[in-house]
Amino acid sequence: MTVYGYARVSTKGQNLSRQIKALNEAGCETILKDKITGTKRERPALDELFATVKEGDLVIIQDLTRISRSTQDLLNIVNELDAKGVGLKSLKESWLDTSSQSPQSRLMLTIFAGLAQFERDITSERTKEGLEVAKENGKHIGRPKTKNEKVEHAITLWKQGTNIKDIEKLAGVSKTSLYRKLKERGLK
Repeated sequence: MTVYGYARVSTKGQNLSRQIKALNEAGCETILKDKITGTKRERPALDELFATVKEGDLVIIQDLTRISRSTQDLLNIVNELDAKGVGLKSLKESWLDTSSQSPQSRLMLTIFAGLAQFERDITSERTKEGLEVAKENGKHIGRPKTKNEKVEHAITLWKQGTNIKDIEKLAGVSKTSLYRKLKERGLK
């Protein structure tokens, strides 16, 4: 039996060290890591994990949100691991241990996965409602707009043949903002 760990964060800027430490302390022999959103089912390390595990192995995760983003996704992952004879265990959700194959563990998995999905859906709904209220009240949502004077200066520099890195420094306008404005004006 091999004990695998699976760790995931959503963006490259986030850190896996807390998860890796917990998985090492749990006795994982091999830890596979992804830095990709959990909403995508195709994740390189998770795909490698499924290709590698064999009957009798155990996969440990720090918590459910690291391996799945929806109840259906979690149940599909559990079923896929079960079909291979592989158990799944969560360090945070101690009730999740499919290696025991107990009916109680299956029931808890279904109930709590549903509750976790419900919580994510409520949070998402509240966020959308909050954004709508902010828009109605005239608040700008998103990145701050680049000031027109800066953009005009950047376009002038661009027309003079200044390279993009220098334009970013001199005008204080990002390459993305500059290219967007150039495209809007039909200059690029």
